[in-house]
Amino acid sequence: MSAFRLKIHVAALGFALAMAPLAAIAADNPVVVQLNQRLAALQADPVLAEMAAYEKLQAQNAIAAFDKARRSQRETAQYLAERRVEIAEIASRTQAARRDADRLDRTRSELLVEASRREAERARREAERLRVQAQIQAEETDRLRLAAEAEALARQEAEITLDTVAGQQASRLSTARQRELKLAREEAELVSGAKLPASKFEARGEVFTLGADAFGGGSAKLSAGGTASAQALAAYLQANPKARARVEGYGDSQTPGQRRADALRDALVAAGIPKSRLQSAAKGAGSKARALEVVVTH
Repeated sequence: MSAFRLKIHVAALGFALAMAPLAAIAADNPVVVQLNQRLAALQADPVLAEMAAYEKLQAQNAIAAFDKARRSQRETAQYLAERRVEIAEIASRTQAARRDADRLDRTRSELLVEASRREAERARREAERLRVQAQIQAEETDRLRLAAEAEALARQEAEITLDTVAGQQASRLSTARQRELKLAREEAELVSGAKLPASKFEARGEVFTLGADAFGGGSAKLSAGGTASAQALAAYLQANPKARARVEGYGDSQTPGQRRADALRDALVAAGIPKSRLQSAAKGAGSKARALEVVVTH
């Protein structure tokens, strides 16, 4: 068994063992009871029970932390617990949808193989029949031609139907992923206490842009605002443990772009992001609106 699968099995076991005692502890808190019930519903669902074991365990830990939180921390702890439960629900359904999409792909391949085999067998029998009946009438020839066209059309319609179903599944997966990333951004901003820089989705990934005000005048040292942005980006990467980031620095007459990129990369490492998940590079001249770009690939 791979280390990843072993980790998931251990997480699932821990989640199952944690459910019973926490249900009793949370009896006086209706919000905790409700959140535990939502997790229990996922476990009771035969389709979703084996999905997103790690996210479920994170949700259970967040619920436990909320239940034990001091009065001054309860609002934040409740928000985190609710988001973790929602992430567990979305991740479970996303993984179930991905499994269904894979099953559809396999079914499509099997149908195409079977159609090809049957078509080859029909062609062989038809060649033998034509050899024996060399003087086939023109009407019969037309009938066979129309039948072949109808069969090809039916096969094409079947392929279109399968492609449509696969496209719908892909669209649902994309929507679920966008919602998951939105929740991760909200969680990062809540945990760090700072706003993430503006971002947009491009072919190369999710691109965050920091302006020249992220640095002190004429230096590559992060300003207070740049430091806050780095903390928010670190929290966002921690909420997406599989994501990687490429920091691209744009320089000016006083500060090379590479030094800017290295400064933000080092701040992310100091905030707990493994250096193996980060890259930094210079990208030419910058502007007031663009001193750094952080390209996150999920």
